[in-house]
Amino acid sequence: MVRGPSTAGAAADRLRAAGLRVTRPRVAVLGAVGDHPHATAEEVLTEARRRLGAVSVQGVYDALAALTAAGLVRRIEPQRHPARFETRTDDNHHHAVCRSCGAVSDVDCVVGHAPCLDASPPHGLVSVEEAEVVFWGLCAACAAVPPPDVA
Repeated sequence: MVRGPSTAGAAADRLRAAGLRVTRPRVAVLGAVGDHPHATAEEVLTEARRRLGAVSVQGVYDALAALTAAGLVRRIEPQRHPARFETRTDDNHHHAVCRSCGAVSDVDCVVGHAPCLDASPPHGLVSVEEAEVVFWGLCAACAAVPPPDVA
């Protein structure tokens, strides 16, 4: 399972292996996503700025786009939530999203090997290569909060 690079050197090696130029913003963004799975672009920006001192919003978005296109980062887009990014790209795992606080966690493949689910025919595809499943509910912390009194 590929997780985020633990050092700037590891991030640089992954960038080179993917055929990307090694730049300080790309190293910082890849490290930020690796250290903070399911981070939003804004959270990645904050962490990249902490690492570099300064980086533009456009620089972070450009780095995220390049890393996603190269397969080093996966972009997930839960409905009605901002896009989030992760470095777990080597499998077809799924996600659980809390409807209250928006916390996201990984869910390993539901059944068998990727694509995890067999689509019932006829679905119009010759082959299924990937399935995206989002489990919605309440995390333990949000479920423990009593509902407000309705008067």
